[in-house]
Parts: sequence; structure tokens; C-alpha cells
Amino acid sequence: MSEKTDQVKGKAKEAVGRLTGNKDLESEGKADCRAGEAKEKLSDAKGKVEEVIDKAESKVEEVVDKGKDASHQK
Repeated sequence: MSEKTDQVKGKAKEAVGRLTGNKDLESEGKADCRAGEAKEKLSDAKGKVEEVIDKAESKVEEVVDKGKDASHQK
């Protein structure tokens, strides 16, 4: 299930629990919502890490190419 779906589902459970006085359902909804938020943050962090790795790989390739060019000029 997606992060946003978890959050929406959690908010719905929380609201129904609050309306019906069902504290367990309300707590479960809060937990679902927080889990969705955590998954979303983890997904964002993963994307940023992948971006940094891609940039590092690109820089390494540049350095290797420059090294090859320099060794061929001698």
C-alpha cells in the first residue's frame, strides 16, 4: 500500500474511532497514519541517497576519463 493510502486510511480510522468512542480504532488509525508518514520520509530519503550515488558515479567516471586522456597525451 502506498504511503498516502496508509495516511488516508489511518485518518479515516481515527475519525471513525473518535466518532464512535472506540479508542482502539482511534489509536490504530493514528498508528496507520504515522506509519504512512514514516514510509513517505523513508522513500524521500532513499531517493536523495540514490541521487547522491548517481552524482558520485558521474564524478568518478569524469575523473577516470580525464586520467585516460592525460595518459594518452604523454
